[in-house]
Amino acid sequence: MLGFAWDVDVFTVSDVLDAVGLTRSTAIDVLEELVSRGLLIELPNARAVGEYSKGRPARRFAFRPDAALVVGVDAGRASLTVTLADLRGDSVAVRRLAVDRAHDSGEERRRAAAGLVDAALTDAGFSRSDVAALCIGVPAPVNAHGESPAHRDGFWRRMNPEFGELFGAWAPLVRVENDASLAAVAERAVGAAVGCDDFVALMAGERLGAGVCVDGRLLRGAHGGAAEMVAFDHVNGVEGAWGLGHRAAALARAAHAEATLPASSALRAMDPAQIDGKAVLGLAKQGDPGALDIARQVGETLAVIAGVLGSLFDSTRIIVSGAVADGAGPVIDAAVRALPQELDLPVPEIVASTLGGDIVSVGAVCAAVEAARAGALDLPAFAAAG
Repeated sequence: MLGFAWDVDVFTVSDVLDAVGLTRSTAIDVLEELVSRGLLIELPNARAVGEYSKGRPARRFAFRPDAALVVGVDAGRASLTVTLADLRGDSVAVRRLAVDRAHDSGEERRRAAAGLVDAALTDAGFSRSDVAALCIGVPAPVNAHGESPAHRDGFWRRMNPEFGELFGAWAPLVRVENDASLAAVAERAVGAAVGCDDFVALMAGERLGAGVCVDGRLLRGAHGGAAEMVAFDHVNGVEGAWGLGHRAAALARAAHAEATLPASSALRAMDPAQIDGKAVLGLAKQGDPGALDIARQVGETLAVIAGVLGSLFDSTRIIVSGAVADGAGPVIDAAVRALPQELDLPVPEIVASTLGGDIVSVGAVCAAVEAARAGALDLPAFAAAG
């Protein structure tokens, strides 16, 4: 019944009976218990608001999204973002912090993340006791226990320095996830994968990362390394896990240095140090001939990537996600043209995400809502009376 209430606006006992199939007396008992637990509120009856005129007025109820907070944390390599949201995922406050890459040890990241969460809560007038669930996304594989495996240079555990233990010391429900996996959570909840059970959310800005959903389930693997992009070091035509933005910038700088850009391309007049993926893809979107040629080359590489992912996971959709998606149209167009040559299975659709650069934050909030929804009735804050 709580699941029903979580998804609807104002409802009556009759609405519950139609949806859940309980007897009226049982439904009323459960509704009253959920009110006593603080998860529902009883509103003025139908007659009081002018919606009913004859017979017994219908009792009206509503879910309380403000009964607690969820916290989504994007603990990226270069920045931290904390989003406070209500139990339906509607944002209440956002706080950001740039990360100094020269001072990003595990302990420094723990302090920065914990401090930013506390600052966001304080600034918005809340405290830790208002939090029902927290999810943090990191650029590292994460297993089912929220832990990251060792890496040859310690990077993964530096990115995830036991965040589960850190926030689990006070947050009732804590979930630690790979950032690309949270992109997939976001796409399936509110993005380009709504209603789709088999897809890949491809984070493709500076580095490649993939969140993979097969048969409606998010893939993780024994160590959290399902779809780890180091595999592309060994794929001809890709040769590495560099993202689309990085590849576009590298090709543009090389063409600039070799003086092979068309005379009409705006890239010719740019300082090579100022050429980045966003600039190249933005110009391609505007029809710049030099940038369009680069977009074609990047798109052919994307076709190989999509072909490998489509072959491995039999996906129906590849979603180019993250900040790079805004300018990825010409790249995707080129990839779509080349993709049929890359696999024998039915060709997956390639689309651009609409969730922008904050997609990991969106996914972290969605995942925290999922955790709160699954565990709310067991939380002390919503304990049954007596």
